[in-house]
Amino acid sequence: MIEAILRYEFLQNAFMTGILIGLVAPLLGVFIVVRRLSLIADALSHVTLAGIAASLLLEKKFLMFSGLNPLYMGMVFSVGGSLFIEKLRGVYKHYQELAIPIILSGGIGLGVIFISLADGFNTDLFSYLFGSVTAVSRADLWTILAITITVAIVIFLLYKELFLLSFDEEYAKASGLAAKSIHFIFIIMVALVIAASMRVVGILLVSSLMTLPVAASIRIAKGFKQTIFLSVIFGEISVLSGLSLAYYMDLAPGGTIVIISVFILILAILIKKSGFRKIA
Repeated sequence: MIEAILRYEFLQNAFMTGILIGLVAPLLGVFIVVRRLSLIADALSHVTLAGIAASLLLEKKFLMFSGLNPLYMGMVFSVGGSLFIEKLRGVYKHYQELAIPIILSGGIGLGVIFISLADGFNTDLFSYLFGSVTAVSRADLWTILAITITVAIVIFLLYKELFLLSFDEEYAKASGLAAKSIHFIFIIMVALVIAASMRVVGILLVSSLMTLPVAASIRIAKGFKQTIFLSVIFGEISVLSGLSLAYYMDLAPGGTIVIISVFILILAILIKKSGFRKIA
């Protein structure tokens, strides 16, 4: 496998991108799960699908858009969807959870319309839905690297604030913390990571990489920081193993990554039930 990676640039792009996604998706996923906002990832992934479909439609209908990278349009839609979620959470103050299914439904609707206008699925859109080892370009890698560095810096600088908001939002607001601004920054980071992850994991499965490693780590971790550490480890194992299997067995990488994440989760549950932690 190492020899193949050194020989082929598309494998280098896929594996380096996978390492970055395996780091940043579970890192944000811990805060998403603790705040009980897991479905936000699903909602934004469907909005991203609409952006990808819109980009492919423009490329098909207008020559001037032939060189447009669908990743950028996906990011625009994803960030826009995150802003709409925040707006709707303000509108429905007593029913804030309604914002997520509203945006999810809207994203699906737009995606279906754009796909139908483009006369159905094509190979490019299929690779965005389920991920592809060969689809990741060097430009995608640099974009995802920039997003990863940005997210890591923001998490480092705002770790205490995000921790407090995750566990006691009311106290955070009462103590004078700029909760609205911090949550605004946080949800934009989530939107960018979801859009960036779609090349490897696929739009329909990207939310799994933000939640399954976290679900596994919660079962066996002893504290919040250990949960973050184990989530990243489980995410990296899932991504690298999934990409390797996808390459050798000619499978969609998104599916293999998710199934490995499920196996890790099952193993973590079994370890917890067997009482191995107490013995250790």
